[in-house]
Amino acid sequence: MAEPLKIVEGRALSAQQKKDLLNRLARVEGQLRGIQKLVALADAPSDCDAVAQQMAAARKALDRSFVQLLTASIVTHTGNAADVDEAKQSAAHLAALFDKFA
Repeated sequence: MAEPLKIVEGRALSAQQKKDLLNRLARVEGQLRGIQKLVALADAPSDCDAVAQQMAAARKALDRSFVQLLTASIVTHTGNAADVDEAKQSAAHLAALFDKFA
């Protein structure tokens, strides 16, 4: 189970959280390689179902990684704000990130 998000020396991710995120991304990479093999071997229409299912699973895993990273960024930016105005600026920046990448 992933540890709770916290600010560590001004960084968004603790060493363990960074390790967890890198492991998650490595699993996504493995899923994508598996999908490539499925596509290379696909002959029947039913193979498309398997490929689609694996693609959806990889996309979901990558989305979860994205949320984990942005959540850590929220904790860092809002936790380091010196005043309300700075917190508002940080919130606006993070909202723009969500809008741009979500």
